[in-house]
Amino acid sequence: PPPSLPSPLAQRGLISAAESYADSIVTGLGSDVSAYIASGVPQFFQALPTGAAVLSSLGIDDADLAATPTQVLNLPAYGNWTAAGWNVRVHGNVYKMPNISEAKLDGLADVFLVGTAVKDLPPAQQSQARNLTAEIFVVQQRRVNVTVVFETNSGVQQGGDGGAVNAAGGAQTIQLPGETTDEGDFGTWVVLANTSSSGSGGFLVPGNETTRVQTLGMRAVRTDSGNATAYLVPPTGVTVVSDIDDILRVTKIWDPREGLLNSFARPFVPWLDMPAVYSNWSASWEDMHFHYLTTTPEQVTRNYMDFIFKTYPPGSFDTRPLNFSDVSATLSIRKFLLDRVFETFPLRKFILVGDTSNSDVMEDYPQLTRDFPGQVLCILLRNSSSMDATDRFPYDTSGFVGLPQDQYMFFNVPDDLAGLDLAGGRCHNTSVRQNVTFGTQGLPFGLGTKSSAMPGRL
Repeated sequence: PPPSLPSPLAQRGLISAAESYADSIVTGLGSDVSAYIASGVPQFFQALPTGAAVLSSLGIDDADLAATPTQVLNLPAYGNWTAAGWNVRVHGNVYKMPNISEAKLDGLADVFLVGTAVKDLPPAQQSQARNLTAEIFVVQQRRVNVTVVFETNSGVQQGGDGGAVNAAGGAQTIQLPGETTDEGDFGTWVVLANTSSSGSGGFLVPGNETTRVQTLGMRAVRTDSGNATAYLVPPTGVTVVSDIDDILRVTKIWDPREGLLNSFARPFVPWLDMPAVYSNWSASWEDMHFHYLTTTPEQVTRNYMDFIFKTYPPGSFDTRPLNFSDVSATLSIRKFLLDRVFETFPLRKFILVGDTSNSDVMEDYPQLTRDFPGQVLCILLRNSSSMDATDRFPYDTSGFVGLPQDQYMFFNVPDDLAGLDLAGGRCHNTSVRQNVTFGTQGLPFGLGTKSSAMPGRL
């Protein structure tokens, strides 16, 4: 099981009453759940095994592994326009998947389930739990040279994806500089040559001559698992940076028993009609780019990507790479990834979407308005406790002190986002009262600040 972590509230400097309250919630859930607490809310996939630890736990040696094929997790990439041309950030992981018996997979999967076991799940959920367990117990491959082929057929549906169009050129093969890390990760920037596609005579449109995102297919050579899409994003326009858990899908991350089942065994389900909200944004903004950012470790993100591309407008993706595996790095990885996106596109405007159950979102999103003045168009946060009484974890709104009310909104349901004048920089639906009091929210007995303006804690 994942290790117990220091109290997140103590790390964040909250009052001892808040710490005691959160600890009481965890204690009430049972000792088998307390190990999953990090960053203020349950994080289900901490300290996953890698490399030699996987081989040891499975009783497999290097010779057994040698015969299995090398596979690549190639994450959807974003690219920006520079003086040298289109510059794409390629990132992912190289690994081998050992052959594991079904009985062994069931035993390993049971570690991630609380109050149940794989044998007690419906057949479809058993299959998903085993598949995800197999994705966790892989052996990352160090010191591998990765070669990526860029192709003009990206497979992205045209006409409804934020104005994205298939690139008319740019087909080429590039060996990435350097080798994979000890954890199998690769991540680098590559400059695309503006080559013509075979038979089309087309070329990549320069970033300063278009407002539309161009898409290129990407695949890693010598593997059938490393397919993805690169999104060439013009210097100006609007980028939606969106969290996924409990804003785009139902996770219930504050309830470890339900959260683990929703993440590990059950099919991913959209949260209410959020797909319609994103679809409307995509259809309304020709220059819109979607970037999905989750701090879930990259081994377990295939289900996330599959869900997003079937349910929401496709876009680039960021996850937590394996070299961000220690506790301190885990608590700062979101800000690290957000900063990189903002620095890559200094002229674009950003709409940031998340929910109050993520303490790093509550801190990092308002901080971006100060670190990158003029770039944050809107911050839209679901008040996850207002409609779900089981969300009893405190959260802190003090980062929003001084921000204009038009720049952010705490909302209860997706319909609250209808009719927002995002283009005009007015991000508050006046029918959804705010009256936010700034400080720790959701503590009992008057220990934290509260407002009666919204149901629940705001």
